[in-house]
Amino acid sequence: MMPRMTTASYLPQIRLYQNWLREQRGLSFDDYDALWRWSTTDLDAFWQSIWDYYELQSPTPHTAALAENRMPGARWFPGAQVNYVQQVFRHVEAAHAAGFPALVSHNEKSLARGVPARELSWPELRRQVASLALHLKAQGLQPGDRVAAYLPNIPEAMVAFLAVVSLGGVWSICAPDMGTAAVLDRFKQIEPKVLIACDGVTYGGRDFDRRDVVAELCAALPSVQHVIVHDNLGLVPLAPESIASPAVFMAATARNDAEVVAFQPLWLPFDHPLWIVYSSGTTGLPKPIVHGHGGTLLVALALKGLHNDVGCSYAPNSLGERFHWYSSTGWVMWNAQMSGLLNGTTSCLFDGSPGGSTVDEAGNKIAPDWTTLWRFAAAVGVTFFGAGAAFFANCLKAGIDLSQIEGLRQVRALGTTGSPLSEEAQAWGTEQFAKMGTPDIWWCNISGGTDFAGAFIGGNRELPQVPGQMQCRLLGCAVEAWNEQGEPVVDAVGELVCSQPIPSMPLYFWNDQNNVRYLGSYFDMYPAGHGRRPGGGDGPAEMGPVWRHGDWLKITPQGGCIIYGRSDATINRHGLRMGTSELYSAVEGLPEVLDSMVVDLEYLGRESYMPLFVVLREGHTLDAAMKARINDAIKTALSPRFVPNEIFQVAEIPRTLTGKKQELPIKKLLLGQPIEKVVNKDAMANAACLDWYVAFAQRRLT
Repeated sequence: MMPRMTTASYLPQIRLYQNWLREQRGLSFDDYDALWRWSTTDLDAFWQSIWDYYELQSPTPHTAALAENRMPGARWFPGAQVNYVQQVFRHVEAAHAAGFPALVSHNEKSLARGVPARELSWPELRRQVASLALHLKAQGLQPGDRVAAYLPNIPEAMVAFLAVVSLGGVWSICAPDMGTAAVLDRFKQIEPKVLIACDGVTYGGRDFDRRDVVAELCAALPSVQHVIVHDNLGLVPLAPESIASPAVFMAATARNDAEVVAFQPLWLPFDHPLWIVYSSGTTGLPKPIVHGHGGTLLVALALKGLHNDVGCSYAPNSLGERFHWYSSTGWVMWNAQMSGLLNGTTSCLFDGSPGGSTVDEAGNKIAPDWTTLWRFAAAVGVTFFGAGAAFFANCLKAGIDLSQIEGLRQVRALGTTGSPLSEEAQAWGTEQFAKMGTPDIWWCNISGGTDFAGAFIGGNRELPQVPGQMQCRLLGCAVEAWNEQGEPVVDAVGELVCSQPIPSMPLYFWNDQNNVRYLGSYFDMYPAGHGRRPGGGDGPAEMGPVWRHGDWLKITPQGGCIIYGRSDATINRHGLRMGTSELYSAVEGLPEVLDSMVVDLEYLGRESYMPLFVVLREGHTLDAAMKARINDAIKTALSPRFVPNEIFQVAEIPRTLTGKKQELPIKKLLLGQPIEKVVNKDAMANAACLDWYVAFAQRRLT
């Protein structure tokens, strides 16, 4: 492995961009706030600069960057043709000549055995993509046809994605930890023509046979005409009669002839559908969100480069960059991990549990090993290490010592998302890296969403770090916190809105008649035109309304940002409203508390009732002394107003497959709605724990 250049000559990616703006556009800015205001006011100039800075290519010219500022329905780069895979393939020769691979990967088993990581070179990535694309083309795949994938976070999933979208096919993936019903809730809506699946997966030290699920998917998806199966666990293949027109993944990617060498991705309209991703699916059918090639590509380059400070692996300034963001394929961070390839960056994949094996060889339960991902990072030379905020909290709780792991000094940045990162978890990570000789490790804490495959708020390598805060609103993202009157506020908590369009906002929801679900998800809170003039103020109603994201946000006078949780799961106690994250920070700061969840049942004028549910460390019980400690922590950190009415010890906090606490569904359950109406169990990581909450709700309502 070639090490990353760590000389004093290193310049942050956002500084390189600002140097380019000064030299190529004659634009200089006194500070980041001035740069941000330009980027959110002169939208056409800003997004054109991203196109030019990253030297994007099109065989046909575009007439404008932003031809029509309307939400939803903004028209971006009309006339331009793009393809996500064209941008990836641009780096093949240069990255390979410099000696850097495209993908580096481990799974639980290979990491435990201590064998070298698997590497996929850039030329081999291109060859496999071309081979699979030609196979799909021979099966009749046309632009606009949907391809569904049921694959884990392995190189084969990225090869499959690139092959599908190179032809203009529309990609959609579910993680194999999802059950049949949850997968069908998604794939039935999009009627895929091809299914690419695996025989099984390994997670937490256990192998899970998924052959029966694959057969069930085939039986329930009459639109599927062809199935490709990847031999992930080496199980006996499915009987050919149980699946439609089967093929083996290895054979479909094995071709190496003149046609493979000559293969080129199709040039597609800027807004051609790229993939379909899904909302969390806690109630009703998941929303199938469609993003386009061009918008996704532009936003990914700006986010990954300028704000995450992830450089091209073969560029002298960021030589040897290796990018890792732990994710399953069911989370949009898998898409974000893959986007490293767009800028010629080596992407590092880990398939399995971040806590490693949780069973021994005899099948007995053992404690998670929270050094697993760190050992992976050390083994493959990761320079940017990203994971969900809950991962860092688990590392803190487990008391692991990173200085005992050789090889982590290559890490220069830590990324988090998924939920607010506590000050305690950030302080833990900073202290750990300081012990290893990296003082003031940079934290890139971001907040965005599956909704637009990007981030609204995130990092800036040149700004000060304040624990518990994200550094800035991202370039091109006109994010504000609005009070109840729909006015922007600073240093106060308000609704997170985005008042201007972003290229990666959804094209539409699949099969959404008249955009009813799309409009209801983001655009139905504020009147059209209100707050829509770039730079501030109202615009004409034809511009449409602002995007309301559904988070509580506070923007500090210095420009830092704090997310307080979902605005639809807020606490309103005695006239004071608050998101839930502050309370969790106080409660989970106690060493005895492993997890917690709070809901406020104030509803239609009823007196507020706020229960708190806690998971305690083994050996601890919720006696009077423990309750007093929890209440005192809340009083000290927040206010006596936010002390819960009652505290209950539970075995588990219900969470979605992506790790989000199920606050709103439990709130609805406790208000009397039936469990089947408020939560989709197949979209949950631990659905069995719901039985306790159902019984609790019944006791409370009788």
